[in-house]
Amino acid sequence: MLQLQSVTPLSDEELEKIGFSWHTDEDGTKYVADQLVQVTQAQAEAYYEAANTLYDMYVEAAEHVIENDLFFELGIPFNIVETIKKSWENDVHWHIYGRFDLAGGIDGKAIKLIEFNADTPTGLFETAVVQWALLKANGMDDAKQFNDIYKAIEANFKRLITLFDDVDTFDERYDGWKILFSSVEGLDEEEITTRLLQQIATDTGFTTGFEFLQNVQFDETGISDANAMEYEYWFKLYPWEDIGSDEGELAVVLNEIMQKQAAIILNPAYTVLFQSKGMLKVLSELFPDSPYLLHTSDEPLNVKYVEKRHFGREGANTKIVDPDGKVLAQTDGPYENYRPIYQEYVDFPKDGEGNKYQAGVFFAYEACGLGFRRGGEIMDNMSKFVGHVIC
Repeated sequence: MLQLQSVTPLSDEELEKIGFSWHTDEDGTKYVADQLVQVTQAQAEAYYEAANTLYDMYVEAAEHVIENDLFFELGIPFNIVETIKKSWENDVHWHIYGRFDLAGGIDGKAIKLIEFNADTPTGLFETAVVQWALLKANGMDDAKQFNDIYKAIEANFKRLITLFDDVDTFDERYDGWKILFSSVEGLDEEEITTRLLQQIATDTGFTTGFEFLQNVQFDETGISDANAMEYEYWFKLYPWEDIGSDEGELAVVLNEIMQKQAAIILNPAYTVLFQSKGMLKVLSELFPDSPYLLHTSDEPLNVKYVEKRHFGREGANTKIVDPDGKVLAQTDGPYENYRPIYQEYVDFPKDGEGNKYQAGVFFAYEACGLGFRRGGEIMDNMSKFVGHVIC
């Protein structure tokens, strides 16, 4: 059983002062828990090693998918396949950040991969900023967290220029290139997360701008804001799979922009391969002996399993099924049209009240931060965020 440490919560006013507005869920309960998960240094290092190893496995699996033309098996829209290939071929298309969801690790059980939110992961602001603010507000200045997210993403922005070189050479090679940041208007969490990334890039030394997605201008010569200022880089907090399935004209023009090297898009198109839960099956086949993987198939298993959709989000359209085919738990949602995938079931760590915890480890060149989601059998959009402290 995991151990918790109670803390005095930040007030709504304090949270809003640091830019965190989605502090209260629809049912009136607080989204950020007034407790911290106690983690040992050894457990934090195990999460670090797991995420780093898993990322290397994803890279190898993506190469396998591209070489063997397995895009359909992963549910990838056909109209972004060439864009994916182009982004994979050249190192300038740098993966800024993603988040691994993991079971185990704090309950004496092995760490297991649940999925990888590689393109548009949520939870960045609360993991990078809010849980750190909780420590400070509770006078825990000497306490530690596995939380180097801000610095890690800052270094990754530098790698847009230096690539694999030492990021300390950034100032010597920086030539004033610009990054435009975009999210969908009316979605506060996405906007504030995007503006956090913009602030990190600004602190790095880039010239940055923000424009809501619907106001960005695209043509084959590049990407511009509403004032016609062109940018060399465009970060969009909008999923590649949605661009492919719902925004056909945009998919075409983005491919033209990339083919002509008129702009670089972040996160890169190849991250949709990582994001597809169909990749869990590929990983299971390529690395059958990995201690981090659960057996996954595109057919129902003969053991207790979880059925989820290739591009489902926040636990929607998920079922937990016993070996006899009886549905033990399920959620509805808007992702029913995506193909299903079947993953061996694993239980999450529990606290004394029976609440379950899923670890989220952010990755930016290397594993860089840890936070937890607390909920029931299926983690959904009513799950709570729980910070941690290294004891």
